[in-house]
Amino acid sequence: MGGMTETLDAPLALLGGMSPQGFMRRHWQRKPLLVRGGACDWVDRLPRAELFALAGRDDVESRLVRQQEGRWRLDHGPFRRLPARSQPGWTLLVQGVEAHVPAARSLMDAFRFIPDARLDDVMVSWAADGGGVGPHFDAYDVFLVQVSGRRRWRIGRQRHLDLMEDVPLKILQRFEPEQEWVLEPGDWLYLPPRWAHDGVAEAADCITASVGFRAPSMLELADQLLARLLDPEGDDPSDLRTRYRDPKQAATVTPALIPADLQAFAQQALQRAVSDPQRVARALGEWLSEPKAQQVFVPQEGEPLGGVSLAPASRLLVDRWHVFFNGDAYRVSGRDARLLARLAHRRCLSAADVAQLSPEARALVMDALEWGWLWPLTTNTPMG
Repeated sequence: MGGMTETLDAPLALLGGMSPQGFMRRHWQRKPLLVRGGACDWVDRLPRAELFALAGRDDVESRLVRQQEGRWRLDHGPFRRLPARSQPGWTLLVQGVEAHVPAARSLMDAFRFIPDARLDDVMVSWAADGGGVGPHFDAYDVFLVQVSGRRRWRIGRQRHLDLMEDVPLKILQRFEPEQEWVLEPGDWLYLPPRWAHDGVAEAADCITASVGFRAPSMLELADQLLARLLDPEGDDPSDLRTRYRDPKQAATVTPALIPADLQAFAQQALQRAVSDPQRVARALGEWLSEPKAQQVFVPQEGEPLGGVSLAPASRLLVDRWHVFFNGDAYRVSGRDARLLARLAHRRCLSAADVAQLSPEARALVMDALEWGWLWPLTTNTPMG
């Protein structure tokens, strides 16, 4: 662990000379940060032609935002035709670009000093002159990386959160900017949750990559986890199948009153459903590791003679008991757990490491290659 700690304490060009530990202590979830030139490695590496092509695919989520004569319009892809690039005031937004463009995957990987469970995806926007999505705020952290062109950002801690009515976008009624910058290619801006911001392209061919993070609410977690914990086809403990009995129920003159014993039984049922830490951890890991709903994986062929790498869209997470691979949980221990954790952390595994896996874990690797979740690691494998 010593070497890893030293790396996290070392200055990082991406962070403008700040260390990852320093960034997390001073800025993460606390205050914005503007870094000039920190993302120069990604300048012009997300070309317009690739974004426009992705926007025309059925398996890619895309949106088109237009502002004309003071009115906002939102359309959802796929798009077979887009407005003329010379037409001002429109923006194309493409989600999950890291699954399709190696440079976007490498940009996402640059921020992996933050847990993968929090990383969501890379959204890339192309904007014509004057294009933007209006002043708004996000409920999650975001890094706004200027890849091409120039964009003017205004930001502020917003007190009034009322949104404009009859508008298809979540645009603030009263935006209160406090700071303003123009970002050039290679610059990036970090914003914690709920910081209002408005970015407007200055001239066409403005490309901005947004590295976004997941911040589920307790309501969202409860909805997702309870559904998995109570899956009738899952491994529910037998005591959860116990039915309510009331042999001591007396005759009543208030039949509409819910019995107190039934209320207590319901409370006990919920408590038992979430009482096993391993089952809760499994449900959480399965949900967090699910790929995007529209994601398509392409099967791979051949033996992993040079090792394996995660497909760009694959999500592999670990906890004390499991590895979670694209929404599926696997119980592992010992050497298999160490090696599969190495695959999760490094997103690749050497041939020598693959050879050390147990027959069961190696069978999982071969299945994952067949499903397209893993790619053979060769000199031609895109690594960003």
